[in-house]
Amino acid sequence: MRLFLVTIGVILMVEFIVFLPSAANYRESWLNERVQAARIAALSLEAAPSRMVSEELSNDLLMRAEVLAVAELSADMREQILPPAMPLEGSMKEIDMMDETYLGSIAQTLETLGAPDGRMLVIRAMGSGEGRVLEVILPEAPLKHGLRAYAGRILVISLIVSFSAAMLIYLLLILLVVRPMQRVTQAVIQFRQDPGSWTRKIGSTSRRDEIGRAQNALADMEEAVSDSFRQRERLAQLGEAVAKINHDLRNTLATAQLASDALSTSDDPRVQRAVPRLERALERAIGLATDTLKYGRSSTPVARLQPVNLSETIAEAALEAVGDTAPVTVANELVPGQTGFCDPDHLYRIAANLIRNAAEAMGEDGGTISVSGGPSEIHFSDTGPGLPKRAQDNLFKPFAASSRQDGTGLGLSLSRDLARAMGGDLVLVETGEGGTVFRLTLPSAATSK
Repeated sequence: MRLFLVTIGVILMVEFIVFLPSAANYRESWLNERVQAARIAALSLEAAPSRMVSEELSNDLLMRAEVLAVAELSADMREQILPPAMPLEGSMKEIDMMDETYLGSIAQTLETLGAPDGRMLVIRAMGSGEGRVLEVILPEAPLKHGLRAYAGRILVISLIVSFSAAMLIYLLLILLVVRPMQRVTQAVIQFRQDPGSWTRKIGSTSRRDEIGRAQNALADMEEAVSDSFRQRERLAQLGEAVAKINHDLRNTLATAQLASDALSTSDDPRVQRAVPRLERALERAIGLATDTLKYGRSSTPVARLQPVNLSETIAEAALEAVGDTAPVTVANELVPGQTGFCDPDHLYRIAANLIRNAAEAMGEDGGTISVSGGPSEIHFSDTGPGLPKRAQDNLFKPFAASSRQDGTGLGLSLSRDLARAMGGDLVLVETGEGGTVFRLTLPSAATSK
């Protein structure tokens, strides 16, 4: 119903815009007819002696021309051709049809519709000769009544046209736009309410407009999401099974580790040589099982963004990561007291992980880890040997990106998740024999609001 009423309103508005010049043309034609009739009445005087007629004939000519008086003006005189039958009383409005513009005619038409009763018009038009002006006096009431009647007829026609056009447009919009959009919207709502058990109910269409493109995109999304949910369900089942196996495996490995501890007391030289390798293998297996369980249970916490003292937070993270007695030196080059907009816990965990990884990569030979930058970017660079090609290819992938033999590769994956949770990111800038550089991007206070 709202669409129907809006359509009628728009059509009536267009009709009103068209009505203005049409009404102005009606007014101009009406005035020209009266001026032409007055001009013909004036020409009839040419046959009379001395251009004089009786009062009865003069009144008859005025009545036939539907005017009150006719005069002709020149540069130095005014000639009363047809004098008024009675004294003219009331207000008068002058109209110069020789100088009236198009917009002025429209404005005068609107003014006539609301003109006061009893007003007379003084019309000036081209006279019978060069430099002569014909002046016609006539009542405005007939023009006013004619314009109102004309406007009434236009209004009735406009209402009929607007109602018919609105009904046709409304039906076409219902069939071509509203109904298809309702189907698309209903499919989206159904998907939002229960995406897990949602089944595809809308198919593709051959329409090439925006609605057709939206419906085809939704149909493609339906199929992709349906496959994704089936895969997610299978992965959830597989993950649950792996978690159970992992838990049992960790217990089994713990038992094996106890057995290896008992074997370490054996005097058999072959057992003494095999026990250290067995212990290292068991420790790696237990660590992998533990990390896998932690990763499966963990989720990226919601970031609580606030102003954070960057230098102080990095210093605390470095102390946890390498301590103060390690062969690795951490150069905190951040400006003391400088603040950034981030989550302090997220920043602490990211910095500790990056610094710890760099320290472990440099090993006992030691080196320098530099932390520099500002409120929006922090760079972590080290003087280590760089990341191997295998680690670079699988960077930020859990269980695949570690460069250490006993690493799981979860640290960088979790660090990047924490950075993105804050609205920033963690990327590898460069790595090589001269060292490795990571860039941590932090959100700004303006963009996070």
